[in-house]
Amino acid sequence: MQRILEPGEIQALDATAWPRVALPERVSVFAARAKRLRELADGNSIGGYLRLMAVLVDAQHAVLAGLGEPVIDTASMRLAQQHGMPIVPAISASLNPQWRAVLAELIARIEASSSATGAPASFASVLARLRRMSATELDAQAAAQLDRDLDTVDPALAPFIHAALEVMWTQRACALAPEDMPYLDAPGLCPVCGSPPVASIVRVGGAFDGYRYLQCSLCATQAHCVRVKCSNCSSTKGIAYQSIEGSPEGTRAESCDECHSYRKIFAQNKLYDAEPFADDLASLALDLMMNQAGYSRPDPHPFLWPARGDEDEENEEDDA
Repeated sequence: MQRILEPGEIQALDATAWPRVALPERVSVFAARAKRLRELADGNSIGGYLRLMAVLVDAQHAVLAGLGEPVIDTASMRLAQQHGMPIVPAISASLNPQWRAVLAELIARIEASSSATGAPASFASVLARLRRMSATELDAQAAAQLDRDLDTVDPALAPFIHAALEVMWTQRACALAPEDMPYLDAPGLCPVCGSPPVASIVRVGGAFDGYRYLQCSLCATQAHCVRVKCSNCSSTKGIAYQSIEGSPEGTRAESCDECHSYRKIFAQNKLYDAEPFADDLASLALDLMMNQAGYSRPDPHPFLWPARGDEDEENEEDDA
């Protein structure tokens, strides 16, 4: 029978082990990401898109800086700790209407940014669509992302919807402490919000040196995961590492032959400035190679949701 750990016992375990989590730093999480996106844009086949996303991340940094400290429900946090559940679960039922105000401010800052002057007309068109959408329509898109409903997510709107949600959950993650983190019953998911990871990084420096951490796709929390283990199905069999010849050293895909999935892993001793969210987006060629080899991502990158296939569209036409 599983025994529920009390918060005090969790803290005692943490004191004798490696750091289980690295929480995002409010003053730098988005600033560092925007900087990294611009660095990776040079010479990249999707460099223009990376620069546009850097403008969006700049706006995230500014909006987060203007938000007050969130109120954390200590009773709910204790319950989550006791039962191995995320502290602030990222599910549609927990969606706060404030997220729409965050989205509106993001749009305003992007439009006012001189960096976005050279953006394609399609970029401005998407922002205009978002401004015209009703609260119900916006909430439906946000719920689809939180509930991982790929068929409902609009790929064109997804990066902006996600960016607003990310500000909300990152604000909460920044207000927590490592000792607050529960041990989840679902390894691989974020202990703060329960979202899947975007990629992983083997860190360097201090107590984190040499350990692998999965970076949450929503709140940027990094949670420890042992190496040579599938972050999707937890298998330790059939794990392999793939890379593209001539690509930056330290960028690899960790594949699993048990579930036929992969996630990227970045070695900070080779790429000191690596930021998993940014580096994952910038290494699209590695995704293409892995897809051709028969492996699939468990979850799409939040700034690059897949378009619905032609087959789905044909089925819709037939149903009509």
